[in-house]
Amino acid sequence: MKVKAALFKEPGDLSIIEIPKPNPGLKEILIRVKTCATCGTDAKIFKHGHPRLKPPQVIGHEISGEIVEIGSEVTGFNIGDRVQVIAAIPCGECWLCKSNRMTICENQLSMGYQFAGGFAEYMIIPWEVIRVNGVNRIPDNVSFDEAAVTEPLACVLNSQKIVGITTGDTVLVMGAGPIGCLHVRLARALGAEKVFLADINGDRLALSSEKVKPDASIDMSKEDLANRIKSLTDGRGPSVVITAAPSGAAQELAISIVAPGGRVSFFGGLPKDKPFINCDANIVHYKEVTLFGANGSSPSQNLEALQMISSGKVSVSDLITHKVTLDRVSDAIDAVMSGTAIKVVVNP
Repeated sequence: MKVKAALFKEPGDLSIIEIPKPNPGLKEILIRVKTCATCGTDAKIFKHGHPRLKPPQVIGHEISGEIVEIGSEVTGFNIGDRVQVIAAIPCGECWLCKSNRMTICENQLSMGYQFAGGFAEYMIIPWEVIRVNGVNRIPDNVSFDEAAVTEPLACVLNSQKIVGITTGDTVLVMGAGPIGCLHVRLARALGAEKVFLADINGDRLALSSEKVKPDASIDMSKEDLANRIKSLTDGRGPSVVITAAPSGAAQELAISIVAPGGRVSFFGGLPKDKPFINCDANIVHYKEVTLFGANGSSPSQNLEALQMISSGKVSVSDLITHKVTLDRVSDAIDAVMSGTAIKVVVNP
């Protein structure tokens, strides 16, 4: 039996092909992919490739589906189970994993990189995912589309736990893409008093602000962010700044505008060929500013994020603005790159 998959062959080449239907091994699960959401990383892979991905490969890592076959040595699952699958796969054995730092596992693998991903009609869940509890049953009140947004929400959850969002914080999110929208909603769920959203793309900011309704939207193409955020925070600056964009300029600005004693989260990674920024160390020193990194999410954070969607703590359904079939996966990538969509999902 032949099935369809989107195969990344080289930058600019993401082709729909027919492949033999995968057969699960003794320790594997086969799912019928119901939804694979797209993200900025997919667009980067399409445009430039990725050093951890050796083509040809089926990409896509924000995955939900239905179990159709189970290897004989896999227990705890049933045919027909609706499941969400982690993207980043920790080994569970290294010193970082054993120190509860799975997000920075030194042996980390990923769906859509070392293992075929979710832009396909069927996908194997490898043992490496199953053994670290990376397969979560989807609650009955959560759709496949919503469940596919679990993974990016889990990454946002990791970031906000590290930076310590808590009751009374004033939070500035720089970057109004889907990740920025999730940051706004999660910060509110964690008790932030006020949440502001800023972007250099006015159209994207308007689209996202209409959905998540921040306390203020700041169009950086028209307004000076430093002056506006001071006026919104009684001259102090926000207690937390999250850079939800791959921008060194945003990181530099975040350090300069955060309140004394504030925290800055570098959520968005920088291009590999331009990873350095100019940091005013005296600001960090004299204002006692703390800088935090954030990388991916752990299996337990995926489960927690899925539960937050189910409970209604963080709504994601209205952030899904575009849905396409597998044959139109390139259109999904285009929508991500253009900034005309918030969250785009592929339904194979």
